[in-house]
Amino acid sequence: MVNKPRSVATEPRLAFVASASDKARAACDALQERYGAVAPDEADVIVALGGDGFMLRTLHAQLGRRLPVYGMKLGRVGFLMNLYQPDELPARIAAAHPAVLHPLEMRVTQRDGNMVTALAFNEISLLRQTNQAAHIEVALNGEVKLANLICDGLLVATPAGSTAYNLSAHGPILPLDANVLALTPISPFRPRRWRGALLPAATRIGLRTLEPGHRPVSATADFHEVRDAVDIQVREARERAVTLLFDPERNLAQRILDEQFEP
Repeated sequence: MVNKPRSVATEPRLAFVASASDKARAACDALQERYGAVAPDEADVIVALGGDGFMLRTLHAQLGRRLPVYGMKLGRVGFLMNLYQPDELPARIAAAHPAVLHPLEMRVTQRDGNMVTALAFNEISLLRQTNQAAHIEVALNGEVKLANLICDGLLVATPAGSTAYNLSAHGPILPLDANVLALTPISPFRPRRWRGALLPAATRIGLRTLEPGHRPVSATADFHEVRDAVDIQVREARERAVTLLFDPERNLAQRILDEQFEP
């Protein structure tokens, strides 16, 4: 007798993960009791309960498994989450729209020569570490475009992350399928009229801090901070991907589009 292949669309095996909040933990316990649960290594879908910060950590943790992640909002910010609705969860997951995200990769050389690599699904940010403004050289595909950007910091944002810190820094909102990145300065002082750039996603971005001893800069990929960064190389890691699942009435592409018309 041949075993019938399991259909993820109709019978997904669910693994539940939750943030540390009491509300998310209680919901996780209730959903596991209601729908059953398996370990992430045995699952078809990861169900994440919390806010956007927890979702980012879940995406990083599950990146190697290549499992789709369906989030439900039980935190303060939930742009990457669906509404928390415990009823008919398997059917909602089966009908969900996928959004494939490719992370940014940063390679950082610190003042002491140590090298650090980290990934970001939202943005990579450079920030001054002291009261001294940062002085940053900006190169694209090996060609220097700004010899000295004087600012509080600089962001490289993905479309999924363009509505987060990037938007707060007056950067553009990027459609999910635009295949571009936002390069956005934070409080730029010189050049005065430079307000950022839109870059093809394949662009190799080289950032070098000038006077790193006098004007130290940190580099952060999502939540991974690297202090005293001197040379920062950024690229889109197309070879890596995660899939987020969204209820069809408000998929991620539609949310990003709608965000441009928010009052």
